[in-house]
Amino acid sequence: MKIIQTANAARPAGHYAQAVRHGDTLYISGQLPVSPDGQHNLSASFAEQAQITLNNLLEILKAAGAAPEDLVKVTVYVAGVEHWPAFDSVYAAALGDHRPARAVVPVPELHHGYLVEIEAVARYLA
Repeated sequence: MKIIQTANAARPAGHYAQAVRHGDTLYISGQLPVSPDGQHNLSASFAEQAQITLNNLLEILKAAGAAPEDLVKVTVYVAGVEHWPAFDSVYAAALGDHRPARAVVPVPELHHGYLVEIEAVARYLA
């Protein structure tokens, strides 16, 4: 296993890695809307939180030598199903024509009171 770490995404706040590459698969830990400098963005709108979270995920992909087109499966946790359309809009703009498998899971709450968390699995082509 190889640990993936980048300063261009939020640092882990617990005992986990931003991502782990194992063979030809990259596992990206759940990302929250925390800026790379550690700034919490609790007062940001849902769309802004989603964008910050996606930026973290995309920066981790880049650090691993992968691209958005390498995403295979994305799991999104949203605090309230009413945020699904806003998330879908931000997500579609970020990924363009690429459509990995995805689940959007409404939850009652997320850590720190955030509105969105995203984890993903991607292929790794050496």
